[in-house]
Amino acid sequence: MLMNDNIKADPNPLESVEDIHEIVVLLDFYGQLLTKRQFDIMDLHFNSDLSLGEIAEDLGISRQGVYDSIRKAKKSLLGYEKRLGLAERFKDQEKNIDKALNSLKNMGKKSPELTNDSDYKQAIDLLGKILDTL
Repeated sequence: MLMNDNIKADPNPLESVEDIHEIVVLLDFYGQLLTKRQFDIMDLHFNSDLSLGEIAEDLGISRQGVYDSIRKAKKSLLGYEKRLGLAERFKDQEKNIDKALNSLKNMGKKSPELTNDSDYKQAIDLLGKILDTL
């Protein structure tokens, strides 16, 4: 039987840009549920874009310690999201508000006289402000 030493382990499921964005969102929602140390390390790594080595040096711990803390914090964040689903609900609300805004704009294109209506303008303005604050 031939052994292939070049077989790579499954890639880390949280390495793509989309996955990093997901972790940043989860950190916003659930970061305060982590230990202070875990939160600080996650914040430095994902929001300040520091490397494991830079964080280790700043905090006076090993790179392995930083890596382990990030791994545990990611697991905790994903667990919180699985149980609570706040980030997913937030994304759904954002999509729905965007759809509503686009529907209103399309109505205005189909019926240009509608765009002069004060309620129409107010609805467009309010939905736009809501999206901007999300």
